[in-house]
Amino acid sequence: MAYSEKVMELLEKRLTRQLATYLHVCVHCGVCAESCHYSKSTGDPDMVPPYKADFLRKIYKGKYDLLGSKFPGWFGGVKEVDEEMVKKMVDHAFGACTMCRRCTVNCPMGIDTGMIIRTTRGILTELGLTPAGLQATIDAHMETGNNMAVSKEDFIDTLEWMEEELQEDVDDPNAKIPIDKKGARLIYTFNPREPKYHPLSIKAAAKIFYAAGEDWTVSTDSWDVTNYALFSGDDKKARHIADNLISAARKLEVQEIVMAECGHGYRAFRWEGENWLGKIYDIPVRGFVEVMAEYIREGRIKLDPTKNPDPVTYHDPCNQARNGGILDEPRYILSKAVMDYREMTPNGQDNFCCGGGGGMLSMSEFAKRRLAASKVKAEQVKATGATIVGTSCHNCLDGLAEGCKHHGVNVKTTNLVEIVANAIVLPEKE
Repeated sequence: MAYSEKVMELLEKRLTRQLATYLHVCVHCGVCAESCHYSKSTGDPDMVPPYKADFLRKIYKGKYDLLGSKFPGWFGGVKEVDEEMVKKMVDHAFGACTMCRRCTVNCPMGIDTGMIIRTTRGILTELGLTPAGLQATIDAHMETGNNMAVSKEDFIDTLEWMEEELQEDVDDPNAKIPIDKKGARLIYTFNPREPKYHPLSIKAAAKIFYAAGEDWTVSTDSWDVTNYALFSGDDKKARHIADNLISAARKLEVQEIVMAECGHGYRAFRWEGENWLGKIYDIPVRGFVEVMAEYIREGRIKLDPTKNPDPVTYHDPCNQARNGGILDEPRYILSKAVMDYREMTPNGQDNFCCGGGGGMLSMSEFAKRRLAASKVKAEQVKATGATIVGTSCHNCLDGLAEGCKHHGVNVKTTNLVEIVANAIVLPEKE
């Protein structure tokens, strides 16, 4: 059929020994069904991880597996990829999986379904079948340097505005948000939602840096923490975005890159970027959560938890916790910053996805399914009795807010940076 030759060719280009192993060893035991927020929330058998991965698995078996290629009907292979199959691949790879990899953690065979789904997405992207909203977000980043097409002038205006707010907040006319400062110790990134819609998050980060006495800067060449090409499977564009950020850091001769609170942005640059670029970074990379925890431990910032008296729970962003290893730091921060911390169950690397990952928030055609699948997360939040959900990711903020509202759970969502900034105790002026 029309798609067969191209799909087989694209699979061959992306096939690795690791991927081939994952496509071979699934025994369809069903253990992962309870681990997926789509299947657990909806009870739909089409939402279980093996079914979503089986589209690529069947293509692989039809081409490479000895029995699957000779007897495809008997051994789960397909020889022809038609338009109907491609439509189902788009629906399930983009519309029914956030690539949170919770199923991987719970798979007795250790299969990385997230890798299989991203490979499927990458093949579909090369066929020009990326959902329009997700593709538009990537295109905006490629064309303007950030995924919301914030102009350089607007970005600088917002930073200067927040600098004035910071000076008033800390009662110091010398408090600064340094722009393009060469030789600063660290460079800090932002999520475009901050200059576009949530500038007070910029002020909160600046207040923390001010209180810590940090030597920091922001680059106007590359400041967007996000990389939505991670979600589309487009390694070429992902490499370009990562290269822009490391190049901006080198240009300013900083000693460290600190990623703002963004789950996938942290993972994409910290753990995947070196793979895309084919070389090790010459500048260390950390998430802002790690840096804030360090400031508190070293006494560089002092917090008054009574400034945050309401009950708070914490949502672990999949790409920071499960896929990035940041587990203890947010809990340490909250133990010092709030009066009443309540843990979710399950939590840490076993926490359920917020529902907004994988670029899902940018693909409006799948919104109804996304909200239905957020039921398990909303129930998790409700069970804590907390009125505030802290997290460390802007996609999670929106995913949690929409999902909880849809399922009747009344909570406020906020990033850790704002919780910490609110609790900061500034030294008294002489």
